[in-house]
Amino acid sequence: MLTIYHNPRCSKSRQTLALIEEQNHEVTVVEYLKNPLNVTEIETLLTLLNVSPLEMMRTKEAEFKEQNLSQADNATLIAAMAATPKLIERPIVSDQTRAIIGRPPENVLTLMQAKN
Repeated sequence: MLTIYHNPRCSKSRQTLALIEEQNHEVTVVEYLKNPLNVTEIETLLTLLNVSPLEMMRTKEAEFKEQNLSQADNATLIAAMAATPKLIERPIVSDQTRAIIGRPPENVLTLMQAKN
C-alpha cells in the first residue's frame, strides 16, 4: 500500500497519482493542505525520505521568505512545515518503509518497483 501526500491543485502531484493508479497500486491519498501533518508525521517522513528538513521544503514559497527560514535550525523548519503545510514539497509517496518526492513524477517508479 502506497500513501501519497497530495495537493490536487499541483500538476506534478496529479501526474504522480495518475502514474501510481496506472500501475494498479493501492494508494491512500492524504490531502495534506486539508489535513495538515503534525511534527511527528513530518519527522517520520523525513526519516523515510532520508533528507534534511530543508530538502523537504518548498523554499521558493513566499511563506518561506516571510518566516525567515533560510538559516533556521531543523526543529524550526519542521515546526514551520507543521504550521504552514504549503511549505512541504509535493508530492511525497511512501510505502511505510521508505519515501520519495515525486519530482519528477517518474521518481515514484523506483518505489513501486521495490513493491513488486
